[in-house]
Amino acid sequence: MYETKVLPADEKGIDLAERLLRAGELVGLPTETVYGLGADALNERAVPKIFVAKGRPQDNPLIVHVHDRSQLGGLTRSVPERAERLIRRFWPGPLTLILEKSAAVPDCVTAALPTVALRCPSHPAARALLARGIPIAAPSANLSGRPSTTTAQHVLSDLRGRIPLILDGGPCQVGLESTVLDVSRPGRAVLLRPGGVTREMLEEALGEPVDLGHGVLEPLAAGEKALSPGLKHTHYKPKARVLLFEGEPEAQCREMAAAYDEAARRGERPLLLCRDGLARSLKPRDCLPLGLSDQEIAARLFAALREADDRGAGLVLLQGVPETGVGLAVMNRALRAAGFDTRQCK
Repeated sequence: MYETKVLPADEKGIDLAERLLRAGELVGLPTETVYGLGADALNERAVPKIFVAKGRPQDNPLIVHVHDRSQLGGLTRSVPERAERLIRRFWPGPLTLILEKSAAVPDCVTAALPTVALRCPSHPAARALLARGIPIAAPSANLSGRPSTTTAQHVLSDLRGRIPLILDGGPCQVGLESTVLDVSRPGRAVLLRPGGVTREMLEEALGEPVDLGHGVLEPLAAGEKALSPGLKHTHYKPKARVLLFEGEPEAQCREMAAAYDEAARRGERPLLLCRDGLARSLKPRDCLPLGLSDQEIAARLFAALREADDRGAGLVLLQGVPETGVGLAVMNRALRAAGFDTRQCK
């Protein structure tokens, strides 16, 4: 049991974070996507502590964060030309690349897969810590299955007493975990998890189509191995039941209003999460607006799911978005938050 400190992500805080990482301890750290729970990626005694702190299954691979391209030589067997093209275009930033791993990367990081997930974050605090020379294995800094954390206080709420330090770098800008792209095999690149670097952006950079991986918009089969973080059937879930509404906005408005009124009559304490415009249409029902654009919804989604718990909601009625651009990433997370419990609105 730790007395968890929350410190500003300044030089003093980063100095302490470095000492803890080198001593085999865990640190909560900000990135531009979500907060991460970091350990020295090459320390086989430290990495398993991540799974214990989160209550995370060990068959779920981790992402290794690096400061720049020069660190890849010790972590991968090779970096193909198309990966180099993407690194030049999107690093530092919210893109994770799947490459063949080197023998230096412990199996506990990769869930015994022959590949490793690598990312170069753009958040200044994460970069300052990574500049100290430690590659950091870091999933999202939350209890397994819960909505990911986008503020230091979210991390403290989930992991108080489980880790010694959280660096507070302010709210995360992107709000959803990084895009994960498999470029380790011949043939087309495969999008395993959508994020802030969209499928369309990847295709433009590569000059060729990008395949959508199995499990992005549908659940994995029982016993099927996850090739990327975030592919488990139920993930990002608040304590409340989540029902996801897909379809045209007018139909969504009509059916969400009816579902809210029915749930309220049953005493389920419903809460609506939807675009600002729809929220105005659904008043005076209890609404939590998510923003106007898909980018705003992405940045707000996890915080809103956590706020639903703070409000004591028993049922969250969540408006779906079109599966294009960053909307694909929003729907990937929303489907798992709902455990694929959806309603098609016509």
